[in-house]
Amino acid sequence: MTETVALSTAPSTALLTDHYELTMLQASLADGTAHRRSVFELFGRRLPDGRRYGVVAGVNRLLDALERFRFDEQTIAFLADRGIVDQPTRDWLADFRFSGDIAGYADGEIFFPGSPVLVVESSFAEAVLLETVFLSILNHDSAVASAASRMTWWAGGRPCIEMGSRRTHEEAAVASALAAYIAGFATTSNLEAARRFGIPSAGTAAHSFTLLHDTERDAFVSQVDALGKGTTLLVDTYDLTEAVKTAIEITGPELGAVRLDSGDLPSLAGQVRDQLDALGATKTRIIVTSDLDEYQIAALAPAAVDGYGVGTSLVTGSGYPTCGFVYKLVAREDADGTMLPVAKKSPDKISIGGRKYALRRRSAAGVAELELIGVGERPQDDGDDRELLKPLVEAGKIVGRTTPAESQAHHLKVRDELPRSASQLSRGEPAIPTEYIGDLKTRNPFAPRSAI
Repeated sequence: MTETVALSTAPSTALLTDHYELTMLQASLADGTAHRRSVFELFGRRLPDGRRYGVVAGVNRLLDALERFRFDEQTIAFLADRGIVDQPTRDWLADFRFSGDIAGYADGEIFFPGSPVLVVESSFAEAVLLETVFLSILNHDSAVASAASRMTWWAGGRPCIEMGSRRTHEEAAVASALAAYIAGFATTSNLEAARRFGIPSAGTAAHSFTLLHDTERDAFVSQVDALGKGTTLLVDTYDLTEAVKTAIEITGPELGAVRLDSGDLPSLAGQVRDQLDALGATKTRIIVTSDLDEYQIAALAPAAVDGYGVGTSLVTGSGYPTCGFVYKLVAREDADGTMLPVAKKSPDKISIGGRKYALRRRSAAGVAELELIGVGERPQDDGDDRELLKPLVEAGKIVGRTTPAESQAHHLKVRDELPRSASQLSRGEPAIPTEYIGDLKTRNPFAPRSAI
């Protein structure tokens, strides 16, 4: 299933922006530079400590936001009432429709420092308006996906359940569920995410359901009667051993799973596994929750655990709730119509001028070796490489949407290209280096400090 509300009738996204985007527009319209051809790029300068790669997510949400980026009557009236921009600017905004081109890394793609995650080519006026909404979507969703990918990698094929809705803003919860699914999570607890994006949802009962009933047995019987023997029973409200015994007395060996939500999870999982096996419930799975992150999931790898429920750490990017993406002008037309590279030179905030093209260089065995970025020219494929920038918008028409299932499949495929060192949770360099070719006017400002 997909979103049932037509995008054309959904709320405008035009004010999901910063005030200065419109004041820059007004000034450039007045001085005649607004219509200069321009290239903006969205990228990150570094990865968080301990991360060897990042994961792009939010591209499809970005395209939806672009389609709804319209200055309707109510929006124009707000701008007029506040005196934010003048009448000529409001007239221009009333007719705004993005008519340029956008290329980008697909949802689920891996990125590194300097990767041109998004390349926007249009007039300055059109591109500058999109900065804030593009950054807000990709910074959030990619942070969640980057954390989620590490979790699913260390889960080693055991399913992960996204259950962080109550730990973040209600709309961020929906976006987080999608980002987690792209990075390999199996299901979400969030029903709006399931409705809006068609991803699988799951859920059974909380401690309050057990506490509601006169006895734990009464709660288990009620849940099994309602949901069947394949349900998951939460067994650590009172006495764990007695709860597991009661659960199997009610369901027999057909019980789907038990959930542990507290305590020393590795040892408790082993204890419960032994008890279940002794009771004949050898196929009953053990699901663990309780503020898990990728480090705890890695530590639980040898334990008798069959699945993980992850909440707070996931929706907050496991300590890094933003990717640090920026959106910079890298080329613009001069008064004679010539495209010129431009770059910021501020200390610690250097950018590289010129339109970028990107390849993932791979070995003959298909292992990623290098992020190869051409400045002003396309790098040459040596036969094993993969182009990273995909057409998303052509002459204003959206052409690059993918489904959540396609994005998840893409992520799992490209993550498998990475060297095994990419899964490490300790501090270190990006999994593969980035190399620039072409008209490069400065050294690589995104290289690890040890390489500069």
